[in-house]
Amino acid sequence: MKWKSASGVLCDRGRLLKLKGKFYRMAIRPAMRYGTECWAVKHQHVHKIGVVEMRMLRGMCGHTRKDKIGNDDIRGKVGVAEIEGKMRENRLRWFGHVQRRPTDTSVRRCYYGTEVQGRKGRGRPRKTLE
Repeated sequence: MKWKSASGVLCDRGRLLKLKGKFYRMAIRPAMRYGTECWAVKHQHVHKIGVVEMRMLRGMCGHTRKDKIGNDDIRGKVGVAEIEGKMRENRLRWFGHVQRRPTDTSVRRCYYGTEVQGRKGRGRPRKTLE
């Protein structure tokens, strides 16, 4: 939703790419990364978020995939780092906060040593939407 509300500014050809990149880093990217520090992030999630980010950056530059411009070149033009590294930084920052909490808090008790009780269900697992 942030992208739709800001696409008028970000896709405007009259604006500087560095300015667009700064706005993207300050408004759009935090909305995309919100909550990623406490996800159990899979490779699929990282890939999908990376694809979405590159589509946005290409749109900001006025390019399409048909132009065959590399992702690193587009990121360099806009001045934006890869989102996978930023997601990793967020997770490590959150992990550091959890590690500094006292051991009797609920987050630390969940993290250290709680085992799942019960038996695993029989048969094929249910389908999940991914």
